[in-house]
Amino acid sequence: MTLALDERRRAMLAEMGLGGFAVLPLAPAQEAPAAQPLSAAAAAPVREPLPSAAPALRPSAAPAAPSAAASGPVALLSWDELRQAVSECRACGLCERRTNTVFGVGDPQPDWLIVGEAPGEQEDLRGEPFVGQAGKLLDNMLRAIGLDRQRKVYIANVLKCRPPGNRNPDPAEVAQCEPFLRRQVELLRPRIIVAMGRFAVQSLLGSEEPIGRLRGRVHHYQGVPLVVTYHPAYLLRNLPEKAKAWADLCLALAQLQDQAGAGSGSSGL
Repeated sequence: MTLALDERRRAMLAEMGLGGFAVLPLAPAQEAPAAQPLSAAAAAPVREPLPSAAPALRPSAAPAAPSAAASGPVALLSWDELRQAVSECRACGLCERRTNTVFGVGDPQPDWLIVGEAPGEQEDLRGEPFVGQAGKLLDNMLRAIGLDRQRKVYIANVLKCRPPGNRNPDPAEVAQCEPFLRRQVELLRPRIIVAMGRFAVQSLLGSEEPIGRLRGRVHHYQGVPLVVTYHPAYLLRNLPEKAKAWADLCLALAQLQDQAGAGSGSSGL
């Protein structure tokens, strides 16, 4: 079984353009059977689906105190109400030229939350985050650790509308969308967050430090462990950095498996 996992990982790393890094050392727990990366779900209490009117938040070992950004009406919305609020939002000028809002896609009860920056042209047309070449690379990265965007993963962006010409988001635009993302995290209650790209990192961590200084260690957002890495679009332009992104995914996976181990220990299993 371990050999099969190794072969699958090598194949997926080859798709990422990292064939030479297929033997990157992993934590011992990561050499477990293929089902191991998702075993955190088995160690946690069974979660009920998110209801439309009164969503139950996943219990957190260290819930964060509400911030000013989450103290308004958005903080009270259910999942369906939040999706509708995003689709009807006209709080900034981005609404004038959008084709679709991009709320997010994936498992509504995820272990992993992937947060990108803003929709591009293809995302705007399809209303789904991370499509096109950057989306294909992200899918390959997820498959390399035994995941996909429909199972135990939810993918969202900081901005829900496309900036014209794919320009960088303005601070005011990020500030308008931040309560939506915060509420998504509160309702999804992921076990690990992966922030991809400078604007996702700045929005979630409130830090101006470059990604190179923030990656390689575990941060927290609303009590949820958070790992910083590069955006797939950046990786397509800077191929040598793919090895660092792979190391970041391994760090996130190890953190998730540590949670599973701690949960098993506390339950006496």
